[in-house]
Amino acid sequence: MPRARARDIGITIGTLPTGPNNAITDVEGVRVGHTTLIAGDGPLVVGQGPIRTGVTVIVPHDGDIGQDPLFAGYHILNGNGEMTGLAWVGESGLLTTPIAITNTHSVGVVRDALIAYHTSRYEAETGPSWDLPVVGETYDGFLSDINGHHVRAVHAFAALDTATGGAVAEGTVGGGTGMICHQFKGGIGTSSRVVATEWGGWTVGVLVQANYGLRRHLRIDGVPVGAAFGEELLPGKVSPADAGAGSIIVVVATDAPLLPHQCRRLAQRATMGIARCGGNGADSSGDLFLAFATGNRNLGASYPDVGPIPVRTLPNYVLTPLFEATADATEEAIVNALCAATSVTGIDGRTVHAIPLDRLKVIMDRAVEARGVARD
Repeated sequence: MPRARARDIGITIGTLPTGPNNAITDVEGVRVGHTTLIAGDGPLVVGQGPIRTGVTVIVPHDGDIGQDPLFAGYHILNGNGEMTGLAWVGESGLLTTPIAITNTHSVGVVRDALIAYHTSRYEAETGPSWDLPVVGETYDGFLSDINGHHVRAVHAFAALDTATGGAVAEGTVGGGTGMICHQFKGGIGTSSRVVATEWGGWTVGVLVQANYGLRRHLRIDGVPVGAAFGEELLPGKVSPADAGAGSIIVVVATDAPLLPHQCRRLAQRATMGIARCGGNGADSSGDLFLAFATGNRNLGASYPDVGPIPVRTLPNYVLTPLFEATADATEEAIVNALCAATSVTGIDGRTVHAIPLDRLKVIMDRAVEARGVARD
């Protein structure tokens, strides 16, 4: 069965409607770009390959975010991972750079690339820049020559230059190229939700780089699908303990006018979507989540401006539908990553199989019949 998104095979998470693309890009102005690096086969030769890696970028709006930052907040479920720039996000409540996601050992070069990219494009009009880029990571060393440092600045530049709105490529692309999720091939996934008009009609979009979890824990829309798959599709010879020792990066975007502490509360709710899929925040897992809100702009006042900055916000009780939207979109983004990903053979002939969509559809359809609920 050809690779597809969850809804293409009848899997619908929650009851809230999606945006037109069912992607983080449904938040107006948000763009996503990927650079995918695949080369070589056979035994690992550090510095040569095989290479199964890349970089994914999220551009929060069409302007210079260094001069026009956005309110943001973050949450860490388990901190065995890295997302640079969080100290300043927490201190200032502001996101001042694009967001990039890559493999664990390429964080530094991608961080530096974001600075160089911003400097080359905006320094002439704004003067010397000051950047603390946000770059997250998950580990792809089971499939890729992670110590070969194959991601270069030019790859981050390409992802930024090709970042677009609309549909987002998912699965074995960009930073998700070498990632494993619940012992199936994982990677990039995205989804969105729109809350009811009476609650503001706001859009919430989520993008994940999913690289975590044990197969036996995998649940989709409450159905224990992982237990229905036998051992024959284990990713190579990786042990169950090692397979569960991964990470997940979640980026949440919304057009709602939220303050930094409200963005942090939104980021926390990504935990619910991961838990529904069977993620437990393992000791060896880096589970880091960032949320930003585009509903307030012109926050980048600088010296000698000393006047107050007008901002909007929502009362706390209005956040509950946004929490639901975040949890549902996170869950579906993970499922989309699994459904879209293709099987990959990497270093030393190790193979990680994509979840078989034909079998998955049968399992899900039978579960729906047992519940006595019609599925679209």
